[in-house]
Amino acid sequence: MKTTKILALSLVMAFAVLPAMAQFKNAEDSICKTNLFLYREAYKSKQYQDAYEPWKIALQTCPSSSKNLYIHGATILKNLFNATKDAEQRKAYVDELMNLYDMRIQYYGEAAEVTARKAYDLQVLRGDAALKEYYQLYASAMSLGANNLDVAFIDRYFAATVKYVTSGNADTTLIVDNYDIASDALDGLVAATQDSSKKTEIYNVIASIENRFSPFASCEELVKIYAKKFEANRDDVSLLKKITTILRKKKCMDTELFFAATEQLNKLEPSASTAYLMAQMNYQRKRFNEAASYINEAIKNAEEKDKYNMYILQGLCYSEVNSYSQARAAYNRAADMEPSKGEPYRLISQLYASSVRSINDGLNGRSAYWAAVDAANRSISVDGSPENVEAARRLISSYSAHFPKQADAFELDLVDGNTFTVPGWIGVTTTVRTRK
Repeated sequence: MKTTKILALSLVMAFAVLPAMAQFKNAEDSICKTNLFLYREAYKSKQYQDAYEPWKIALQTCPSSSKNLYIHGATILKNLFNATKDAEQRKAYVDELMNLYDMRIQYYGEAAEVTARKAYDLQVLRGDAALKEYYQLYASAMSLGANNLDVAFIDRYFAATVKYVTSGNADTTLIVDNYDIASDALDGLVAATQDSSKKTEIYNVIASIENRFSPFASCEELVKIYAKKFEANRDDVSLLKKITTILRKKKCMDTELFFAATEQLNKLEPSASTAYLMAQMNYQRKRFNEAASYINEAIKNAEEKDKYNMYILQGLCYSEVNSYSQARAAYNRAADMEPSKGEPYRLISQLYASSVRSINDGLNGRSAYWAAVDAANRSISVDGSPENVEAARRLISSYSAHFPKQADAFELDLVDGNTFTVPGWIGVTTTVRTRK
């Protein structure tokens, strides 16, 4: 029956092409066109068995005639695989399909995408019996160009990684390393995508990968994996970046390993970001002088757009070591960077209030509260956001309750509404306000 169909198609093709025979460059060209016609007609009717032989001849004769040779060929081979129960024949079809993908890359490129498709088809057709092979193909596809892959392949790559490791082929380090690779690729795709539905698809894959990674992602487990590597390769910048990135992503920044790796990275490859991170961590550990040193380094090398938070931290560091003038200067620089933010003035307000005991004004330092309320009011004037206004008003309420008593001020010839310059490091001119 199959032979009769092919013969009939051949006769149709022969009569169809006879008028154009003079246009054939050679016999090979004729064979190519004839078999392209035959396989396409059978393929359209989903007669994959009838399409197989002419498709093979066309592939051998003119492999660069059309990318559809490879797209259609994959469909033909997978359907023939599913149509037979013979194990040897199935193996032959899978081998032929794998070779077909290699030819497609040879003639049409797109190595990353095609290798990922090759991995997926091998996984579907041979299952876990081919785990080692299809995992390696997914890994190759990612290294060839993860940014060119459909997000579904990145999800399959990580799923294959977990199965590969849990089947005893590698240790847990591979899961962590490949999570890092997959996450970077997905972050890049999110940044490059404007389409909201596509972003949703990417976020769904991110959630899927996070869910698979979760059993291996405890801080204790991550530290166990990377601590030995760190000690053995303290000068490996790539490893240090990997350690700090993965620990940051998994919120393990309070570990000694993260601190040590970041410190070492800043020594080997200094940058504003690592110096800022070191400043934050030293501040949290109450190592304020070290934190101030790092934040100064960070500010020196940072871009202008990144300096606001650095100046805030610089002010906090100086405040903790009682360098109040330097702290205020840092907060004022932050205010210059972001004029519409009230935070710097609230911090100056708190700075003034914390200096009461050091101010010799005859009022037990209470004039500092006038300056503190002025700074809090300025915070409200530049930043009307509900959060800032609420925080500033709390300061005003608290500090106003500590204004000097009217009688105490009167003894110094001070009455409400007078101007007054707060002595000491504060040195600002303010307005006298008293309480009964």
